[in-house]
Amino acid sequence: MATPLSPPVRSRPLARAAVLALAASCALGTGAVLIAAPAYAAAPGTAVPAPATLSPDLREGDSGADVTALQDRLNELGYWTNGVDGEFGYHTEQAVIALQKAAGIARDGIAGPDTENALDRGVRPSAATSSGELLEIDLDDQLLLVVSDGEVDRIINTSTGSGQPYERWDGTEAVATTPTGTFAVFREVDAWDPGPYGALYRPKYFNGGIAVHGYPSVPAQPASHGCARVSMAAMDWLWESATMEVNTTVVVY
Repeated sequence: MATPLSPPVRSRPLARAAVLALAASCALGTGAVLIAAPAYAAAPGTAVPAPATLSPDLREGDSGADVTALQDRLNELGYWTNGVDGEFGYHTEQAVIALQKAAGIARDGIAGPDTENALDRGVRPSAATSSGELLEIDLDDQLLLVVSDGEVDRIINTSTGSGQPYERWDGTEAVATTPTGTFAVFREVDAWDPGPYGALYRPKYFNGGIAVHGYPSVPAQPASHGCARVSMAAMDWLWESATMEVNTTVVVY
């Protein structure tokens, strides 16, 4: 695997675009460098905070102290929730799905007994790389990881290439895949970026027409033309936190 690039650290003002009702994700690119997939468990040497006891079957629409405890625990383990407010909304559901993916349990977005057990055990992904400030995209578990020198800082639910055939803009047939390999962000658009399959929200391109971008819906399974979808708020966070600037390494496996 190529040595990861160290991205420049800088912040930049946001220029929020109007949210449009749009279909689609993005075009396909190429890539071929493979690396070993990481094991999923509490990171070695990482202190995992003590778990909180939760009411069973917390789900979207619930609120109160148990939801706050759930959000606190997810945050402690690195799952991105868009804040702690005691309201089980879309982004808490996305974080629960990310945890369920890492734990290898049903991806239903409901914090039931199996999910609470995963929280109690401190389940979180391990990085596949050992150095550099970079992003990893795990295609098997459909997770986007923000990694710093081998430590996973943030875990975000993602949806990548569906593996289904489709007709390209030029009429040719293709299969919706997200190629593996080591890449770098080379272009970013701080707005909705029109494309042949619809517009992408604040995309960060790292492999031809393939980008990490925001989307109104991010399912638990692969569903895109090849891009890595994340929630629109998660994409805003990637911009605001300056964790995916131009030249940032992106490792897909």
